[in-house]
Amino acid sequence: MPKTNVNLHSANRGKNDEFYTQLPDIEKELMHYKEHFKWKTVLCNCDDPRVSNFFHYFAYNFEQLWLKRLITTCYKNQNPNLFSENKSEKAVYLIYDWDKNWNHIPDPNEIWTHDLKWDWDFRSEECIELLKQADIIVTNPPFSLFREYISQLIKYDKKFLILWNMNAITYKEVFPLIRDNKLWTWYWFNMSMVYKTTYPNLLEANRKFVIWKWYNPDDWYVKVPAICWYTNLDIKKRHEDLVSELFKKYNETDYPKYDNYDAINVNKVSEIPGDYFWIIWVPITFLDKYNPEQFEILWRADANIAWEEHPYYIKWFKDKWWAPLVRWEFVYKRILIRRKK
Repeated sequence: MPKTNVNLHSANRGKNDEFYTQLPDIEKELMHYKEHFKWKTVLCNCDDPRVSNFFHYFAYNFEQLWLKRLITTCYKNQNPNLFSENKSEKAVYLIYDWDKNWNHIPDPNEIWTHDLKWDWDFRSEECIELLKQADIIVTNPPFSLFREYISQLIKYDKKFLILWNMNAITYKEVFPLIRDNKLWTWYWFNMSMVYKTTYPNLLEANRKFVIWKWYNPDDWYVKVPAICWYTNLDIKKRHEDLVSELFKKYNETDYPKYDNYDAINVNKVSEIPGDYFWIIWVPITFLDKYNPEQFEILWRADANIAWEEHPYYIKWFKDKWWAPLVRWEFVYKRILIRRKK
């Protein structure tokens, strides 16, 4: 495992989830969703406005996006000045409705500050009430609580655009949503992103990268691979056919069948045979090209899924061989797909 990933998982286990997304990464993705925000209330419920670029993006683009309202929850910061480092012992939530003096800047006197009785935790009753008021949730949720976070969004039937690791695709809480076209990944997929963090142990592993990128080495930045956006906002790219990649023809030599599944193995999306209409195992990076009108997603596979769950598993294999095998070698996480005729 890359050293960066090791450190990231250490942060996860230590419940240190303060990874602050850079503004250019937010702008690069959200430029594709502008039509979704018109007259909508946006909630950033895992953000501290003192350092959150999500709040910065929506507050400074409030009029351009035609937003109705912006809400953010903030832990232990009672000062209405967004750029203040002053802290208090109470958590607050902030509401920004419009630019009253038309200077195109979210001034402190235009932002309503309200106390939270408990804290900013998205699972608290107060934060759930704010969630119910919102139309779209946009944030970078805590790394250690992603499963709970996505489950809550689905429970309350919310539109969302959130960041997390690409491996979440095969989570049991996430994959059924992808399979049933209730969640997808776009636009920027499988990225290496740079976060500012309060987790100092990550710094040393990234010191050369930080200096090379001209970041201040005294600040704590970390490069995290395999990050993607998860959303249920529909976009044009999701309906574009995978055409140019489907030029290869099926043959048994280049496309071996799994030892324990009635399906062929494809190692790259560009190698999907255009004339094969039965079951194909593809890498999870396939989702970057997935069009639900062209393919159907059937199932998933990795080392954490019991073989009994798989409808396409060859039953006569012993239990210890339930992980996907090709020529007696284990294959990394895969998705079962089938081309629609």
